[in-house]
Amino acid sequence: MNESHVLAEVSNENQTLVAVVQQDSRAAYFYIYPTEEYSERFQVRACWLRNLGTAPIQEDRAAMEAGQAPMLAAEFCRNLEGEAPLSPEGLMVVWAASDDGAALWYHGQLLAVIPGWSLYIDHSVCYSASCIKESPLAYPLGSASTNTQYAQAEEARQFWRSWQREEGNPWPKMQSDYLAHYEQHFGPSVKYYAIDQGKWPPMAISQHERDGIYYFLTMGVSIRPMPWVEILFNDDAPQHRRMEMAMAIDGQYMTEENAVQMASALAGFAHVPWAKITWFGEGHTLASEVAPQGYEGYVLSSSFYPYAEHLVLPQRDGDPVNIFWASPVFEAERVSAHATPNGGHDLVKKMREQGVDHIFRPRQPLI
Repeated sequence: MNESHVLAEVSNENQTLVAVVQQDSRAAYFYIYPTEEYSERFQVRACWLRNLGTAPIQEDRAAMEAGQAPMLAAEFCRNLEGEAPLSPEGLMVVWAASDDGAALWYHGQLLAVIPGWSLYIDHSVCYSASCIKESPLAYPLGSASTNTQYAQAEEARQFWRSWQREEGNPWPKMQSDYLAHYEQHFGPSVKYYAIDQGKWPPMAISQHERDGIYYFLTMGVSIRPMPWVEILFNDDAPQHRRMEMAMAIDGQYMTEENAVQMASALAGFAHVPWAKITWFGEGHTLASEVAPQGYEGYVLSSSFYPYAEHLVLPQRDGDPVNIFWASPVFEAERVSAHATPNGGHDLVKKMREQGVDHIFRPRQPLI
């Protein structure tokens, strides 16, 4: 009986995906499984790691027909005679900072990578150190100089190490830098709200007041790159994968208490890309129970703030950080934005033409 054994099982930060290493008497595999909530959206991704015996000459159809994980054919294998079985104690799964892909290390050596963007396409793509030629079960992993996936796996390991050190924690400096930028534009921070629920990554909202306007700005959301962006924007992904959010409210129309309640929408939005395996960008609309009375949600845009070129946050791991201002929208506006391609961009354009900027003041519906 060719029984398979689980050697490692590691969930990602948001418990949306599970990385699993399994091995039977013939082969070892690395998998990413969606949890039950996401099983209809995403398929299992499988990566061949190594044969444990002599590689077959042809594709291992017998195993597949028997419902077993196949061995890799000889022409694709680094070691034709097979390799030693993996031992659980040597394995380490490192999730990507975007929380949708993972790398497998074994006694300090990189064995395999399943990139996050593989989840979003119709076929599995993965990279294995024991593969030397593109095959149906894996692509060659190569080295950091020949494969960006290898280099990104090393970067992910260093990323997590930087947050696990007792000394040199990146958060205090990031917090200080962001506050300095916000205070330069919106006056001293008058209140500070932690919105990370006591979990990693640290996230907060800083409240500012200037000339009768309440300002609320997040910090820490940009620590992680967002899912999906890599496959949607390819080489331009670094321009889109990190964000902070902001909101401004005219004190003539709202008390501070009401403004704080409205700004609590930002605290909820801050977790969504990773908790729901999605992404936020220019013109995205979001439903919210804490929109002002009569409104149904918010639309996000960096264009609402007229001085955006002057408010430039420090880069995160070499990426620029976008600041999206959340502006309340009516139900018909949000429905219309969802009904057409680029509908959110069109909605923002109409709002800007009607004089809507980053500061919320009551207005009439555009639709």
